[in-house]
Amino acid sequence: MAMIGSNEARFPARTRVFLAVSFLVASVAVSSRLSAAQPVPPILQVPSDNGIAWRAAASGSITYECSITPDSGEPPRWRAVKAEAELGDGKAGNSGVYSSPPETWKASDGSSLTGMEVVRANVGPDRLYDQLVLANPSRGAGLLTGVTYIQRLVSSGGAAPSAERCTMATLKQRERVGYHAEYVFWKPQ
Repeated sequence: MAMIGSNEARFPARTRVFLAVSFLVASVAVSSRLSAAQPVPPILQVPSDNGIAWRAAASGSITYECSITPDSGEPPRWRAVKAEAELGDGKAGNSGVYSSPPETWKASDGSSLTGMEVVRANVGPDRLYDQLVLANPSRGAGLLTGVTYIQRLVSSGGAAPSAERCTMATLKQRERVGYHAEYVFWKPQ
């Protein structure tokens, strides 16, 4: 005989099995999302009420210019003056381009957006930094509609040229450096 207030009395066996399976499936989904996000530094994480809208592999370049800030007393240094990349693999119309300045993403379906960098992380001497961008409202309906955040997760390349090569004698010289990254576009769920 079932006790009053026990799970058996409140939920039939079929319902308990359904709830247990649902819980297991939800746990696996959350677990796989967390494991996929583990390589991303905590500072680059987006709010938990956002889900991935598009994950795009990117191959691009950063153009650096050797320049000096007038009256700063600082030595010349490389500054990024232009960036561009091809996004996605083109399957199912999911492709696009990235360019900067200003930070702009355009999908092949005509939707586009700009954004403002919020955080830089994983800065290293041999690679471009990872980035979290707060998206402005998109233009046009499509893949980028409703996107709130963009992560740039660099896999290789993109670092500024060697500091020793930026001198008073090489001012205004430009160098283009290739990089590979993944851009992850997030929107509220």
